[in-house]
Formats: sequence, C-alpha cells, structure tokens
Amino acid sequence: MAQMRAVLIKGGSGGIENLFLGETARPKPSSREVLVKIKAFGLNRMDILQRNGVYPIPPGASKILGVEFSGHVAELGSEVKQWKVDDEVFGLAAGGAYAEYITVPDCHLINKPSHLSWVNAASIPENWLTAFQALVKVGKIKAGDDVLVHTGASGVGLAACQLARLYGANTVTSTASKKEKVDFLTNLPDGGLGATHAVNYKTQDFSEEVKTVTNGKGVDVLIDFVGQSHWEKNIAALALDGRMTMLGLLSGAEVSKFNLGPLLYKRLHIEGSTLRSRSVPYQADLISQFKNEVLEALVEGKLKTYIHKVYPWAEIQEAHREMQEDKNVGKIIVEIV
Repeated sequence: MAQMRAVLIKGGSGGIENLFLGETARPKPSSREVLVKIKAFGLNRMDILQRNGVYPIPPGASKILGVEFSGHVAELGSEVKQWKVDDEVFGLAAGGAYAEYITVPDCHLINKPSHLSWVNAASIPENWLTAFQALVKVGKIKAGDDVLVHTGASGVGLAACQLARLYGANTVTSTASKKEKVDFLTNLPDGGLGATHAVNYKTQDFSEEVKTVTNGKGVDVLIDFVGQSHWEKNIAALALDGRMTMLGLLSGAEVSKFNLGPLLYKRLHIEGSTLRSRSVPYQADLISQFKNEVLEALVEGKLKTYIHKVYPWAEIQEAHREMQEDKNVGKIIVEIV
C-alpha cells in the first residue's frame, strides 16, 4: 500500500509533545471522492481537543487531525465528473488534513481562484463555513439586526463579524480577553469590515455594554463559543426574539442555577450547532449556499482572511502551542514543506 507523511500522535492522544511527523497509509478515493495533495492546512481548537482525546471524531472519519486544507487534485473516484487532476482547490473534511494527501467527497471542494494563496485558501473552509452556518442558517441574520460575537479575534469570530457587516447588521459588538485584541477588532487591517464595537470581557460587562450600544434593546443575534461563564450575561444581552447560536463550551458545560423566565418572556431561540458531525448532504448544501452568497465577496477582497502566523509542518508542536496559549489573532496555518 502506498504511504504518505502525516502529523501523528504518539499513543493516539496526549500533549503537544506527542505530535510528530511519521508515515501512514495513503488514502484511496471511493467512487464519489477526490484525492487531494495538500499544500496547507488550518488549525482549529477542535484539533487540540482531539489531540487530548476528548473530542469524538465522526464515524468513519480519519483519525488524523485537521478539517480544512488547500491543494491540488491528485486522483478522481470513478464517478467524479466535476473535477480533473491538477485542479487547484480548497475544502472541508471530517478529518485527515494534517497529511500529504486526503480524500474528501467531491461536493466538499471549492475552486481556488488563481490570485488566492494556498495559505489564504486553507484559512477559509472551517472558519467561514462555521460562521456562515451560525449567523445565517441558524441565527437567521437580517439587515438592521444588532449582533454580538464572542471570541472575536479567533478565525471564526473574525469571519462572523465580517459576515454580519456584509448582511447589513446595524451594530456588531465583539468580545476578546486582551486590549490588543480588542483594538484589533475595530481596526482591521486593509479596510476589513470589523466589529463596530469591541469589549474586553475580563474588565467589562458585555451585557451592559451591548445595552448601551443598542439603546437598551439588546442584540438580535448572538454567537457564543464560551458556555458556562457567559451564560447569564448572554441571556441578559439578548433582545426580544433574540437568537443565540452555541458553537462551543470553552468555559464548561454546566450552569448550576438559572432562571428560565427570560427564555419565556423574551421569546428566545437558543440552538447548538456543529459542522464536523453533519451529514455529507447537509455540508454540501451549506457549501453551495456559501459559494452563492459569500464566496464572491471573499474573492474580490470585500471580506478578508486574517492570518496570524504560518508554520512549516515540521514545527507543528510550536503551532499547537501558539493556539493553546491563546496567542493568535486570526488564523494559524501550517504548510507542508
């Protein structure tokens, strides 16, 4: 069986020091899959959780880390018609992107415009599709809405802020934990559509701040990754008929005491959302809608990708450490070199 290099984990799970470059079997595409030779891949917080053995991967997915990538089409399944060998693409996967080669459903790839770098292309799939799903499909954003986005300096957070502006939000408030991140959010480089307001959640009460920003109304759409520590303030921050999409539980999953009253009298809609565990048809539909509504704005530069740092994959431990220590503003990308 043909072999390839990949980032593997000693013992299957563990700390940063367990990551290493090794050899493993190269995947073979099924009839409706495409084999891609990867040029670059993006890091996501779920990679840290999976590395530590606390993130269950979807059934049938590769145990190799990584869910987004850019590269060349290397081989086609027998029923694939829309792609050809050497096409330049970027795409979404259920796993396996920390490797020289990956197989994905043919509907999970997007043509890479020639002027878009491999690094920038690899930063798009997971971040932008997650933000799009949370804000548009689940949050049902509409023009004139007031929006709150937590962890605004993350890749998904930056994408969500820009998407909210693209869809005509009245205000976009975003939170971060450090002054330099707060300053960045409202002053994105290259004229990016950043947040209209930013809050340091460690020194300010974001629920009170959004009430000030919205003249007492609260926000119509809220994107949360944090969970337990933000729960009470999130509920307070939401306006009548507010919609909150929960994407993560960084601070924990249990709220010990909670008054259900505001959910009833404010008619709140709270929905959890994941992307990696969704079905192939769901993801294909999401990618198609994203391409129709958003991709052109990204290609033309109205929406921007923000890269924190690019690492060669021999430095994968350093890349994971950078994310684990919450140092990044924007996306961490790894190149296969």
